[in-house]
Amino acid sequence: MDVTERFLKYAGFDTKSDENAGITPSAPGQMELARYLKTELETLGLEEITLDDNGYLFATLPANTDKQAPVIGFIAHLDTSPDMSGKHVNPRIVRNYDGKDIVLSAKGNIVLSPVQFPELLGHVGEDLIVTDGTTLLGADDKAGIAEIISAVAYLQQHPEIEHGKIRIGFNPDEEIGLGAHRFDVEKFGCEWAYTVDGGEVGELEYENFNAASAKVTFKGRNVHPGYAKNKMINSMLLAKRFMSLLPARETPEHTEGYEGFYHLTGVTGDVEKTTVSYIIRDHDREKFEARKQEIERLVNQMNVELGGEWILVEIKDQYYNMREKIEPVMHVIDVAFAAMEAVGVKPNVKPIRGGTDGAQLSFKGLPCPNIFAGGLNFHGRYEFVPVQSMEKAVQVIVKICSLTSSLSKGEGKSR
Repeated sequence: MDVTERFLKYAGFDTKSDENAGITPSAPGQMELARYLKTELETLGLEEITLDDNGYLFATLPANTDKQAPVIGFIAHLDTSPDMSGKHVNPRIVRNYDGKDIVLSAKGNIVLSPVQFPELLGHVGEDLIVTDGTTLLGADDKAGIAEIISAVAYLQQHPEIEHGKIRIGFNPDEEIGLGAHRFDVEKFGCEWAYTVDGGEVGELEYENFNAASAKVTFKGRNVHPGYAKNKMINSMLLAKRFMSLLPARETPEHTEGYEGFYHLTGVTGDVEKTTVSYIIRDHDREKFEARKQEIERLVNQMNVELGGEWILVEIKDQYYNMREKIEPVMHVIDVAFAAMEAVGVKPNVKPIRGGTDGAQLSFKGLPCPNIFAGGLNFHGRYEFVPVQSMEKAVQVIVKICSLTSSLSKGEGKSR
């Protein structure tokens, strides 16, 4: 199988994660895909293959050189986003894309258009894998899985390409922030690794948001509305006022690059009780801490005005910017940069406006920047991935393996 065949096969597994499941993996389809991949890796002849009860699949491509090269790894996640259905994914390939609208579903009048998605025009003449308009595609991150396995298979078929010991890892539940929680870094046994989970060709990322969640609960007092004067406290109106106090333009739809935000993700309530949920994001650690403090300050301010503890807030840190863990070992980035250039890809070093398993893994002792997988418009029906982008990702992975064969063990240690 080539990388396209692999991706189309993996897309058929429903691996949508579930943040309310309370188990790992959070949905049975992830384990089904892991078992299938385990069998495929066994057929390819990889070694040290393990699949644990939580859905973490590890395997080894042994070194084919006597050089004492560092052990490196490549990681991708099994799950797809809970934002949209991943069941009965029906992908098709649009050959030699002509730059015009792509009708995903004539019945549903669902069109993938360069008017709304101008990035399409960067892939004219390429072969695009698209959805049928009713599900997401799953290139995030089944494209990454297909690329890693295809690269390993290519190295097996070309023993003239020297490489050290290569570890691969596939984990569950990245999309709900739990992918790295039970990832056994010591068992994985690498000096450094790369997640293959980025977007457009050339993306190379070692900076991500610092992230926290905030749940703000507003208590109210319900009284018959005909007799409510000076008695009723409407928790929904308290919530409305609180939301109005946060900066109106510091939201995802108004920010880019290194700009952080407060993102309202949910509101539930009635007169007696209302809960609002936010995620807080910023690349700068000081600004991140200041954002959390601002939410607490506003809660305290409103409680003082109300004359009691009518508002409660719970803030939880989720992950931190991996930059501080990567900067001491920047040759990890240099290798990926050189590999991209060697295969004709222009590196695009940029901050991730989101998170990645690599961030948490970096703080667990495994430096782990992120490289492109080639997909675009993740998490929805307009997702697509060019075949040529996946092929380039395979080439980059192969080249990274080749370049690291000339390094010495210990190159990945902080210094």
